[in-house]
Amino acid sequence: MKIGITGATGHLGRIVIRMLKGKIPFGNIVALVRSPDKAKDLGLEPRLFDYEKPELLVKGLNGIDTLLLISASDLKDRDKKHINVINAAREAGVKWIVYTSLLHADTSTLGLASSHVNTEKAMKESGIPFTILRNGWYTENYMGSVPAAIKSKILYGCAGDGRVSSAAREDYAAAAVSVLLGEGHQGKVYELAGDKSYTMSGLAAEIAHQALKEVHYKNLTEKEYTDKLISFGVPKEMAEAIANWDAGTSKGDLFDESHQLSKLIKRSTTPLAETINETLKS
Repeated sequence: MKIGITGATGHLGRIVIRMLKGKIPFGNIVALVRSPDKAKDLGLEPRLFDYEKPELLVKGLNGIDTLLLISASDLKDRDKKHINVINAAREAGVKWIVYTSLLHADTSTLGLASSHVNTEKAMKESGIPFTILRNGWYTENYMGSVPAAIKSKILYGCAGDGRVSSAAREDYAAAAVSVLLGEGHQGKVYELAGDKSYTMSGLAAEIAHQALKEVHYKNLTEKEYTDKLISFGVPKEMAEAIANWDAGTSKGDLFDESHQLSKLIKRSTTPLAETINETLKS
């Protein structure tokens, strides 16, 4: 069984491939990448695969039985890119697609949600057996803010008292591998999130505890947070997106207590403290 991994040189894709290498022969793993030269260090077959070039996609999927479709990192027209892949998968005879979606995509207020909903719909209509992994927030998403928070003694946001059930990328990658190599997952939609939730105030407190520094959370309005991010040099469009994600957090979009992730990986999810500790070490 050949498994194709899209976005194989990205953060999640690399972890999935590392985990798969220890479980199945290298020859059964195919890295589907936009720049094959960047995939040489993966030590397996790379294939040219560009979401925006449909003419390349069918060729790239030739002989692939199972496809892990990792959602594109570029947010512009993301659903259209995914649909290009789904159409190519149908033409190439792919037998199963596993897709990394967004936690509670069908009810989420996050701006990210619509592209995932459209992709899920296209998969269900394609006739190809599917599994949807609705990944919650990656704890690593917050780690880029740690140095600045320690330096200024302030962690900014507009999440209010909203709780986040995040998990480490390693956890989500382990879930993908568990599904890819397991049985009985076709047709399932999994809501994946960390076992323990926390507020932004809790995140600030944990950073302070780990760094032995004073750090407090300062809650802003969505516009104030957008402006603050722009003042830090974040491009306007990205600043608006980040603030939107925080606003969604205040509405419960990133909270889940179903523990489906830990059930899939058969262990507890990585604690927040552990990810912060690793960030501080690096």
